[in-house]
Amino acid sequence: MRATSRLHLTQSAISRGLLGVEERLGVPLFEQTSKGLSPTPAGEQLIEGAGAVLAQLVELERRTKTLQERAIKVRVVCECYTAYRWLPSALASLKRGSTGLDVEIAFEHTAHPVAALQAGDIDIALLTTGRVRAPVRELPLFADEIVFVVAVDHPLAERSHVTAADLRAFPIISSTSTPEPEQRWFGAAVFGARRPTLDRLVFPLTEAIVDAARAGMGIAVLSEWIASPYLDRTIVAKRMKKPLQRPWRIAFRPDAADRARQLAAALGGLAPRLYARA
Repeated sequence: MRATSRLHLTQSAISRGLLGVEERLGVPLFEQTSKGLSPTPAGEQLIEGAGAVLAQLVELERRTKTLQERAIKVRVVCECYTAYRWLPSALASLKRGSTGLDVEIAFEHTAHPVAALQAGDIDIALLTTGRVRAPVRELPLFADEIVFVVAVDHPLAERSHVTAADLRAFPIISSTSTPEPEQRWFGAAVFGARRPTLDRLVFPLTEAIVDAARAGMGIAVLSEWIASPYLDRTIVAKRMKKPLQRPWRIAFRPDAADRARQLAAALGGLAPRLYARA
């Protein structure tokens, strides 16, 4: 009777529960005696260890609730528009995990993330080319590869790789939203100090950039995670002999250092899956 009152269950429900546990374990846990139910040796072992297990479950539940209650809000912006292809789903995965961060994407500061950081309008920025100054800090994050998309009948389609000379010979197709610092980074990374004046075509949409390449109008310059879903029998992606890696960094104010390190660790772990998601 004590068990029924403490557990708020009927005697028959308790009996069914015990029988279910015995069937699962394949050993009897209790035996009927003149004084009632008495634990068998197996039952005594189970009772002895159950207290510690239940205590761990209670503590786990407490920590989980506390984590949710103490979720830290953090405002994040990304310098590169292409990252918004994977960033929302990546942050949703983090929210389902145990980072303790409640992340909000501040899209309105995409064009000027460093200025927003310095003004205190955001906590963290994901940067590719933007430069920060003290007291803003930064950490390396990961890298993506820049590839060159051309039509299958383009003169470069059969090449094993493209060269700087190839990129001077054909129009470069890119986005109207590519920031000037990123254009300078591209020019220096591909051509070095003596950067030529390139023939450029710019479009506001990724789909338009890809279609222009498909039409043979030039060479589309895209991140691999953006280009991959569009590759088919009509267009191919070519690389430079030395892959053109674009480094990403996470920048933050000193008061957001802990949150930035948590986010950097989580996003760094997701990076190998970003291409698959795109």
